[in-house]
Amino acid sequence: MKSKTLTGILSNNIVSPLGFTTEENWQALSAGRSELRCYEHGFDLPEPFCASLLDCDSLDEKCNKLISKDIEKYTKVEKMAILSAADAIVRAGIDPASPEVVFVLSTTKGNVELLQDSRGFAPERAYLWSSAQQVARFFGNPNEPVVVSNACISGCAALVVAQRMLAARRCRYAVVVGADVLSKFVISGFQSFKALSPVLCRPFDGERIGLNLGEAAATVVCARCEDAEGKAGSWLLGGGLCNDANHISAPSRTAEGLVRAFRQAASDLTEEAMQEVAFINAHGTATRYNDDMESVAINRLGLSQVPVNSLKGYFGHTLGAAGVLEVIVSSVELDEGKVLPTRGCITPGTVEQINVCQEITTTNKNLFVKLISGFGGSNAALILAKNGDCMLSFIPAENL
Repeated sequence: MKSKTLTGILSNNIVSPLGFTTEENWQALSAGRSELRCYEHGFDLPEPFCASLLDCDSLDEKCNKLISKDIEKYTKVEKMAILSAADAIVRAGIDPASPEVVFVLSTTKGNVELLQDSRGFAPERAYLWSSAQQVARFFGNPNEPVVVSNACISGCAALVVAQRMLAARRCRYAVVVGADVLSKFVISGFQSFKALSPVLCRPFDGERIGLNLGEAAATVVCARCEDAEGKAGSWLLGGGLCNDANHISAPSRTAEGLVRAFRQAASDLTEEAMQEVAFINAHGTATRYNDDMESVAINRLGLSQVPVNSLKGYFGHTLGAAGVLEVIVSSVELDEGKVLPTRGCITPGTVEQINVCQEITTTNKNLFVKLISGFGGSNAALILAKNGDCMLSFIPAENL
């Protein structure tokens, strides 16, 4: 099997308040658990907010075995990224120090809190490129890491960047890491937009009033088609990016950018492929405008009968980690033949009717669609398949 753009995902790992491995996170999700909590005066802010925060002591305990005496050299977001990547790299069986490996870091804020309190770190550590270098250098990688910071779509955009780098043969393997943590800067920024809910979020629910935020790091190791054959657990078939330049913070009411991103992602697939879509993992932030916009996009694409879920009720919005984390969880759902419910959605209510999952369901289909949108008019769509011979029917013969 050969394909210029087909990208294999060799391994993955999630670090979140629900667990330090993908398996631990999946067990928590299967049980319907969430670590979202209401915080009064958190980060010395006057307004309460709901969030999912990773305990620093537990993180350090896990990192001590890996980073040892150098643990104080790294910030919280760097520790999370390293811990997540280390497990995924071992599972993939690749040498992270090889010049054929490139690290791609997806983050929206990185170490932004160091601008207020440097905590003894050098000034450049507040920059995203510095965080990426810290992660890549920990693994002895000689290449300049790539940073993708494009609001909420960063994680999915990073996967598209990795796919394109692999297709252009600029690398043999790509380690895509998404990571973000919360801070006074981050929370107060979302509060200034009146986007946060003081109670647990309710994606796609008619009574939704805003989003919750969360901390996480997630990693996938990607490979070119020929290096992934016989090893990949899932496949990235297509990815699309589109900026509709609608508004600095409001999504397009016509969902034009998200529709175009999806059509770009699906452009190289066969007609049969869309019949195999098990579910759509939406952005589903639980803000009034985002969820309405996604319902418009799904309706315009003729996918209104396809099951839709959001993971924000479990993790919160994990910013630069969201796209990578949600692709991993969705891949596990596909492998397990299960579609998770949208936690917090009691009575669906969006401008266009869509098929929101409200209870765990089963599926025997082989694809899922990931949709995501963000500030500045950014939009991304991915289409992934589980491993198997049937996957070949989704790709035109001329591309094999």
